[in-house]
Amino acid sequence: MFRRKLSTTTSRLTSSLKATLQKDVNYQVTTYARPNDLCVTRGLNAKLYDDINNKEYIDFTAGIAVTALGHSNPQVSKILAEQSKKLIHSSNLYYTAESLELSAKIIEKTKQFGGQHDASRVFLCNSGTEANEAALKFAKKHGITINPKKQGLVAFQNSFHGRTMGALSVTWNAKYRTPFGDLIPHVSFLNLNDELTVLQNFIREKKDELAGLIVEPVQGEGGIFPVPEEKLIGLKQICQENDVMVIYDEIQCGLGRTGKLWAHAHLPKEAHPDIFTAAKALGNGFPIAATIVNEKVNNSLKVGDHGTTYGGNPLGCAVSKYVMDTLAKEDFLQQVQRKADLFTKRLTQIQRRFPHHIKDVRGKGLMIGAEFVEPPAELVKKARELGLLVITAGKSTVRFVPALTIEDEVIEEGLNIFEKAVESVYA
Repeated sequence: MFRRKLSTTTSRLTSSLKATLQKDVNYQVTTYARPNDLCVTRGLNAKLYDDINNKEYIDFTAGIAVTALGHSNPQVSKILAEQSKKLIHSSNLYYTAESLELSAKIIEKTKQFGGQHDASRVFLCNSGTEANEAALKFAKKHGITINPKKQGLVAFQNSFHGRTMGALSVTWNAKYRTPFGDLIPHVSFLNLNDELTVLQNFIREKKDELAGLIVEPVQGEGGIFPVPEEKLIGLKQICQENDVMVIYDEIQCGLGRTGKLWAHAHLPKEAHPDIFTAAKALGNGFPIAATIVNEKVNNSLKVGDHGTTYGGNPLGCAVSKYVMDTLAKEDFLQQVQRKADLFTKRLTQIQRRFPHHIKDVRGKGLMIGAEFVEPPAELVKKARELGLLVITAGKSTVRFVPALTIEDEVIEEGLNIFEKAVESVYA
C-alpha cells in the first residue's frame, strides 16, 4: 500500500511540509484524538492518500458513512463547479429552484422506494445533529399543541444523535453528556433489549407527558445494532395510539447504506415514522441534511418556529439531487447488498478463525460491525500501518462503512489486510 520512493527534492519538500503541519496542529482545539502519522491530502473512490508521508490507504470508513459515492466523485466535482458559477447562497428569505427540486425529489423517491408512505414536507439544514434538533423541536411543538405538559422525549441506550444540546440530550453515552451539565429536561432512556410489552407499558403510562420517541433503525455509534422489526412495529403502534411522534434517525443508516434507500424501507408501512432525518451521504461530503415529516407534524408548525441561514443552499442541493438520483435505483441498491455479502461472508470466516477474539459479525447492507472481546484499538492501529483505514463503534466493535461504490477487488484487498492485522495482533 506504499507508493514509489520519493525523489530527493520531493523528499525535502515533504519534510518541510510535514514540519509545518506538525506546528499547525497547535492551532486546533482539543476535541479530537487523531493519529499523528496520517494527514489526508486526496482521495479516489474507496482510497485515501497521504502524500506528505507517501502512503496509500484502502478506506473502509467513507468519512464515517459520508462519501457513499466515493471520494472525489467526478460528477459531484462537476456539479459543484457549475453550480458555484450560478448561485451559492441566497438565504431562506427566498425560494431557490435547487431547494424546491431537491425537496420534491426526496419525497418522491422516498415513496417510490418504500420509505415513509405519508412523507410530505422537507426541512433542509446543514448537518445530522441539526436535522435531529429540528426533529425534536417539531415533535415537541406537536405535543405542546395537544397539551402544554406533553414535552417529554424517549430515546434508547446505545443511541447517538449528535453533539448539539438537544441531540446530545437524547444521546445515551454519558461521556458525551455529563461534561456539559444540565441539558434539555424530560428525556427518558429505555433499553431496546427489554420486552416490547415493557417498552409499550412505559409509553402508555407516560402518554400525557411524551411528545416524541427517537430511534436509529440500525444503531451506529453504539455498536452497529439493527433494531428488530417487531420492536419498531410495536413502538410505532403504541406511539400512534398515544399521539407520540416517532422519529427515525437515518443519518448513518439511510441513503442506500442498508441496501434500501432508507433503513425503514425494510419495514411495513405501519412501522413508518412521523419524522425521519438524513445527512452524511446526502451531500457525499458537502454539508447538507434534511428532516422529513408528514402532514400531522407540519400542521403543528407556524412561520418562525424554526430556521437556518445556510440550510438548503443551492450548492448543497445541486449535489444532493445527483446523490438521490444515483442511489434511488434498484440495480444500484442490489449492488450494495451484493457487496455487503462479500464483506459478511469473509468477516464470518475470519471470526471462525479467531472465535476467542471476535464475538459477533452483524449489521445490514454495508453497515457492518465485527465485535471483539476487548476494545480493538491495537487492531485499528495495525490495520492503518498495513494500509487499511477502519474505525470503531461502541466499546469493542470494528465498523465497516465503505463507499457504496467500492470495487470488489478493493473489498478483497482490504479484507486481506484486515485479516493480516487480526493475525498480527491476536495470533
